[in-house]
Amino acid sequence: MAGPNVVTLTDSSFKTEVLDSKVPVLVDFWATWCGPCRAIAPAVEQLAGEYVGKIKVGKMDIDAHQEVPQQYGVMSIPTLLLFKDGQIADQIVGAVPKAQLEKMIKRVVG
Repeated sequence: MAGPNVVTLTDSSFKTEVLDSKVPVLVDFWATWCGPCRAIAPAVEQLAGEYVGKIKVGKMDIDAHQEVPQQYGVMSIPTLLLFKDGQIADQIVGAVPKAQLEKMIKRVVG
């Protein structure tokens, strides 16, 4: 469910891909059975394409990888966490319009 500009994240790749990233990383915690997750997926993919080089976008399937979502207290999906310098800079829970996601990115990226 990830496009060309979206990284598929795992519990084992999370530190390297997200926490050690030189650019901010938007992480979309989702599951295949989650309707709202599928609803926002196109917006997340579009933003990944529009912000190439400025941010990295990753998706983590919470059913396949449970360690990281538990570590960050992900209780409902979709949850989108925006990391900068290895720390959570902002977050959105639930399916929101693309404009709201973009606002969050602009607050962190500038």
